[in-house]
Amino acid sequence: MFGRECCSWDSVCDYYNVEPQRFHLPSPLPQWPQGKGFATGKICLGEIEAVQITKFKKIWGCNPLFGKSKSVSFYKPDEIPQGFSILGHYCQPDGENITGYVLAVKDLSADQKQKISFRDSTSKLPALKKPLNYTLVYSAKSLYNEVGYIWLPNAPVGYKPMGFVATAEPNEPNLEEVRCVRADLTESCEACEVVFSSNSLFGKNQFQVWKTRPCARGMLCEGVSVGTFFCSTSFTKGDELNIACLKNLDSSLKAMPNLEQVHALIKHYGPTVYFHPDEIYLPSSVQWFFKNGALLFKDGKDNGIAIDSKGSNLPAGGQNDGKYWLDLPNKDVENRHTVKCGNIETAELYVHVKPAEGGTFTDIAMWVFCPFNGPATLKISLLNLAMNRVGEHVGDWEHYTLRISNFSGVLWCVYFSEHSGGEWVDARNLEFIDGNKSIVYASRNGHASFPHPGCYLQGNTKIGIGVRNDCARSKYYVDSSSKYQIIAAEYLGEGIVAEPPWLQYMREWGPTIEYKSGYEVDKIINHLPSFFRISVESLVELFPTELYGEAGPTGPKEKNNWFGDERW
Repeated sequence: MFGRECCSWDSVCDYYNVEPQRFHLPSPLPQWPQGKGFATGKICLGEIEAVQITKFKKIWGCNPLFGKSKSVSFYKPDEIPQGFSILGHYCQPDGENITGYVLAVKDLSADQKQKISFRDSTSKLPALKKPLNYTLVYSAKSLYNEVGYIWLPNAPVGYKPMGFVATAEPNEPNLEEVRCVRADLTESCEACEVVFSSNSLFGKNQFQVWKTRPCARGMLCEGVSVGTFFCSTSFTKGDELNIACLKNLDSSLKAMPNLEQVHALIKHYGPTVYFHPDEIYLPSSVQWFFKNGALLFKDGKDNGIAIDSKGSNLPAGGQNDGKYWLDLPNKDVENRHTVKCGNIETAELYVHVKPAEGGTFTDIAMWVFCPFNGPATLKISLLNLAMNRVGEHVGDWEHYTLRISNFSGVLWCVYFSEHSGGEWVDARNLEFIDGNKSIVYASRNGHASFPHPGCYLQGNTKIGIGVRNDCARSKYYVDSSSKYQIIAAEYLGEGIVAEPPWLQYMREWGPTIEYKSGYEVDKIINHLPSFFRISVESLVELFPTELYGEAGPTGPKEKNNWFGDERW
């Protein structure tokens, strides 16, 4: 794992005492309503108490001489509270305001006066221990005789290291620098996003740095990210990491916001959702959709039945068995078109609040409903082809998610759901419209969410073939900070949030569609330049599969990210 690389390393003399610039939200945070442990600065994880460190001092930086990787810097956490210890150092690309963190921890079991809420442990070992020593895993010497070093703490038996340590000197770090954590208080983690990659002159010992995350993620999972980095010269995706993340054994989740605090968070951070100026198929409330003639169909029955305004007569629970689906009014053509176009005046965001990262963050998932998803527009090089029906379906559910630190109440990032995937965007890269309220752009016809205006291509971006997702501001918008309804927050306990009856409908919100798209596929191929001429089979591989037919979309609670983490 040890290696040397031909990189240009910044001098510690120039940078060590310079505090890096940190990103701050546009406006100060309000005074949150009173609660138990939300935004108090500390979170109990059972035998361990954690604080979030967001101030750093630079140790050294690396600027690769070859390849396309950006330069990065390694940082030591700064201003650690009395009695707390860090678990590793931090790494981030240069040229960006710092938005990351590392956790510092304290062993609560060592404090006899501290009342601890955690599962009984059979271990009599302390929660934290100093490493036995360190292993040098990487060093790099530049052309200018400046050197950087990265070390892995060697944990005592029964303990695990949580991160690496960077130094500008060849001497092994002080044993007091970090702590290792007892194994039963940890969870496995995985490498998720490459922060830095240096290409070797000879193709060997490629040094890479990754962000990490818990392997198991979701509202019922206990893994807690430490915020440290993972690095290696020989890592292959799927390999087990030699560091771990923390585990929250305090099932009370005291750091999660109470209902009053949730309302305050939504009112402070709730984005404005802008629809495209040429959007025809706008959102509506679910209640408006039901009141204006939406029908429930059952397999084997020709006629649909009316749905009451709350969805109380929809089949509830179970799973999607394909036996039921919803559809637009089918007798009155004019009314059918009216319902397809939605009613933005009634639209509201449907909010699901849930724990993330073992209860150290709160995810506020905000769902928007559109009665109809319009046809796709395909981009083929410089050509744009509007489809007649391909891409259409009844009942479109889209969402975005705010992730908020339970240590501080700070908005950390926003997840933008983009058809079959999505992306987390750091708060520093959001477009803010009013104080700390950001903007979400819904794409024309498809309503996928994006952080900025423009055209986003879903398909093969290298050759410029795919589905257009056009986003822009317009007079059509919904302010989620005021037009919302909390539909679920399971962690608050039974009876605190009443889930609407329609949320229990686990079947399809639209009929299954199989597009007879031979004509439209031929239309695409005929418009291809000669050097792009390909077979129908090859074309199918370039476009999202839903363009050729799809089952009716299911509601929010049937999506895998309802209980799980977002797809990224």
